[in-house]
Amino acid sequence: MQIAENATIIEEYPDDKYSPSCLIFGTTKTNRPLHLQVSMQESAIVKIITIYEPDPNQWIQFTRRK
Repeated sequence: MQIAENATIIEEYPDDKYSPSCLIFGTTKTNRPLHLQVSMQESAIVKIITIYEPDPNQWIQFTRRK
């Protein structure tokens, strides 16, 4: 995955419905911002819950909610 090299956890959800998860921010090689929510279960497999391009009207530098 392209954003893995510059990914940063920006929010953690320890009480998420099925298992703890977190929101990760990163950019692609073309500098496209992306958010990924992933499960934080102890496993060799990373489970992506959702991936989307964040709305700049809702985020400050895509890492803090307005």
